[in-house]
Amino acid sequence: INAEYGGAKGGGAKGGGGGGKGAKSEASEPKEKKGCNSVKVRHILCEKQSKSLEALAELQKGLKFNEVAAKFSEDKARSGGDLGWMVRGSMVGAFQDAAFALPKSTVANPNYVQVKTKFGYHILMVEDKK
Repeated sequence: INAEYGGAKGGGAKGGGGGGKGAKSEASEPKEKKGCNSVKVRHILCEKQSKSLEALAELQKGLKFNEVAAKFSEDKARSGGDLGWMVRGSMVGAFQDAAFALPKSTVANPNYVQVKTKFGYHILMVEDKK
């Protein structure tokens, strides 16, 4: 599942900064939130922006993230949008930047952001960091 969202070869997506600008060297130094090396992420992926805006509207109404993901996401993570733990360097640029910038939240009360990558429009939230 995760290979679909990047991997080392996917680092050059639209908002991406290329490969892994120094991310690997930080791996051995656990720091506070910004220095984490992996995130437990959920997302909703829509090919068309209009569908992604519908999903955003559902979230703004207060629906749970996993329920909206099951209804709107167009990828293999339809089961609540759960991508599991993903490490720095394994995601496309804009997706990775957003994932590491977001605070932890829950599916019932998600902090989410929308990003566009070569795969489409993602709405993502982070459940945990380490």
